[in-house]
Amino acid sequence: MSELQKTSKTLSYWLRHSPEAANLKMDGEGWVATKAVLEALKAEGLPDAFEHLSMVVMGSDKKRFEFSADLECIRARQGHSVTVVADWEPADPPPTLFHGTVDRFVESILVQGLLPQARHHVHLSPDIETARNVGIRRGKPVILQVNTGKLVEDGAAFFLSGNGVWLTAHVPPSALRRID
Repeated sequence: MSELQKTSKTLSYWLRHSPEAANLKMDGEGWVATKAVLEALKAEGLPDAFEHLSMVVMGSDKKRFEFSADLECIRARQGHSVTVVADWEPADPPPTLFHGTVDRFVESILVQGLLPQARHHVHLSPDIETARNVGIRRGKPVILQVNTGKLVEDGAAFFLSGNGVWLTAHVPPSALRRID
């Protein structure tokens, strides 16, 4: 695993799930001081140069993190299990979105729907390829098609994160269809 990947995984853990593991102070919107993150990376034995951190943030294909406009703070865009009140923009989704998973979860999903589990929202992808890339991290991917038009009609709220991930509270089984 490269140093960039190690840093990205470490940041994901700290900025999404456990800022206290690195003694980081997170504000209500998920922002952490960039300087404190660099110090925590150094303590972890990872590269602590701003340029390295910037490469992780700017070079990520999934755009998991973002800097504040003044570069003084950094945060994860979504995927938090810690409480944050992020500034995700409410948005009207396209008629169809997708969710990537693996076969061992499909039966439960088709009974309960998509639930946020330990996160704040269910994450949906704008296209099949992105959903496939999400699912493949855990094995052979299974793609679920989400009828967002029906959900919007039923009053569901959708948010679009800064990296193109669609967020919603729950997707009931009636709005899902397995596609292979």
